[in-house]
Amino acid sequence: MSWEKEIKELRYREELAHRMGGEERVQKHKSFGKLTVRERIASLLDEGSFHETGAISGKAKYDDNGKLIDFTPANSILGTGRLQDRKVVVSGDDFTVRGGAADGAIHGKQVYAERLAHDLQIPIIRLVDGTGGGGSVKTLDSSGYTYIPVNPAWDLVVANMERVPVVAACLGSVAGLGAARVAASHFSVMVEETSQLFVAGPPVVKYGMGQDLTKDELGGIQVHRSSGAVDNVVQSEEEAFEQIRSFLSYLPSSVWRLPPVISAEDNPNRREEKLISFIPKNRRSPYKIRELLPSIFDKASIFEMGRYYGGGTLTCFARLDGHPVGVLASDPYVNGGGLTAESSEKIERFVDLCQTFHLPIVNLVDQPGMVIGLPSEKKGTIRKGVRAISAVYQAKVPMMEIILRRVFGVGGAGMSNGHGLNQRYAWPSGDWGSLPVEGGVHVAYRRELEASENPEALLNELLERMESIRSPFRTAEAFGVEEMIDPRDTRPLLCEWVKDAYELLPQQLGPYQHGMRP
Repeated sequence: MSWEKEIKELRYREELAHRMGGEERVQKHKSFGKLTVRERIASLLDEGSFHETGAISGKAKYDDNGKLIDFTPANSILGTGRLQDRKVVVSGDDFTVRGGAADGAIHGKQVYAERLAHDLQIPIIRLVDGTGGGGSVKTLDSSGYTYIPVNPAWDLVVANMERVPVVAACLGSVAGLGAARVAASHFSVMVEETSQLFVAGPPVVKYGMGQDLTKDELGGIQVHRSSGAVDNVVQSEEEAFEQIRSFLSYLPSSVWRLPPVISAEDNPNRREEKLISFIPKNRRSPYKIRELLPSIFDKASIFEMGRYYGGGTLTCFARLDGHPVGVLASDPYVNGGGLTAESSEKIERFVDLCQTFHLPIVNLVDQPGMVIGLPSEKKGTIRKGVRAISAVYQAKVPMMEIILRRVFGVGGAGMSNGHGLNQRYAWPSGDWGSLPVEGGVHVAYRRELEASENPEALLNELLERMESIRSPFRTAEAFGVEEMIDPRDTRPLLCEWVKDAYELLPQQLGPYQHGMRP
């Protein structure tokens, strides 16, 4: 008495499932320069580590004798595997079966993937290549009725944002619920030339909005590189997988664990000589913030996200003596580094991400304040800026502020919680106040300047007088700033601070009171 016959049938069904949409559709899919879903999973995970769940689920046809005569596998694949030797859940769409649409899916598989990550408390990676929504209108013919839509597993999608790292890759033409699954993540990436992302595709947009657009014109990288809908854009699927590995390397498997500390080869006491002259003496001269980062953080540890959205603000992960941290900084080359509506949203989301997964934050401050003018007012910048400031104040993770240059106005004041233990170091290039002296003098002394016979001479006299008063040493004398430092001491001081920060983190493990939202 043996079950060998049934095991042979199991292996046969598995073989049918591995054929995906059939040789013709697989070859057409690959002709666009795309990997199949099974190739993607193999390329992403540690070799041989994938354990598939629900491999033989799909839609079968039987003859009158109950013999299997046709089988179409579900167009979603799920399972667990290891990524850099850490267990993760992977859920991937198979575009070769019904173009990844929901009418070719078994919704229970998506639900199960989210449930696996939720209950096992491990990261989930979504490889999205299709719609994943309500399927074709043709399904109404077969069902005979329509329905009120419900997003499958969305309760778990929302809950997972609060408890485990969620990563999504847009790997094809992704619309509707598929696009939402990309956006509902902590980190998302799309691929040049082969990826498009939209709420609805070109035919629907043409009918509903009268806009005749190609897929790339509607949702290609030229749209989403700076839209904020995705975080990063890469040139190949392999590069997307490398970025996923990098992103997850900074994060714990869940909010109940500490971020992974690695052995660092970089000297924590390294002092870079160039830092002493990195900030220009001319306050109006910008500098390249990305060239500063390797001098402070572990070399080759910088992982930037969302560079082209809210470009005046830089957000990245880095390491200090092997300890993961979040980094906020201003880019003086974009809007002078000031807070726009977009950069405020970027700060809010990034601070919440660091808070959710207990990453200490280093804030490299050169903040001139919120960007002013009519376009900014029309975007409601003040509200967006206040939300970013609120995220900073609500964060409980240790935060260190390094004042590189400017701290002005509401925006500058909101870069750290001035009412708590405000740990910060200031460089001698520090320049701060309610607003810059140059602009403030015109306001404060407007009547005197208007009444003066030589307003230019009076203005120069006032500015010269204010120059000594604005010295950061005057502020330090009054203990208005806790400590001024030699810029070359920044890395050693931060490497010492991060050890103290990680001693405090175990007290904060668990979900954050403000659940993370996309």
